Amino acid sequence: MLLLSLCLVLAAGTIGGALAVRWQPTVGALHGLCGAAALAALILTLGGPPRGVAMGVSSFGRIAAGLLGTALLVGLGIVAIRLRTRRVPAFVIGLHATIAIGGIVMLAAYTLV
Repeated sequence: MLLLSLCLVLAAGTIGGALAVRWQPTVGALHGLCGAAALAALILTLGGPPRGVAMGVSSFGRIAAGLLGTALLVGLGIVAIRLRTRRVPAFVIGLHATIAIGGIVMLAAYTLV
């Protein structure tokens, strides 16, 4: 389940980075659904037995969930801005990408240890 979460979040990043450069609602919705599914799988996995205690990465899962949840909220903010106006500030897009990449790195460290 944890590996599924990592694969889904990487798929969401690929869909978002490669295909959703222009506003395409279908691709954007697929990007958001993959990211939300990855977050849900991660949250379900965090309820299981502890991982990475010996390596010192036991809290990385909770940190990744927090970062990915924040990225999801910023992404929903991007959708709200896009529906109201025609242009989303580059800062908001950069913030979404930066937070999501941080979550992906933490999730990879938590999963692959």
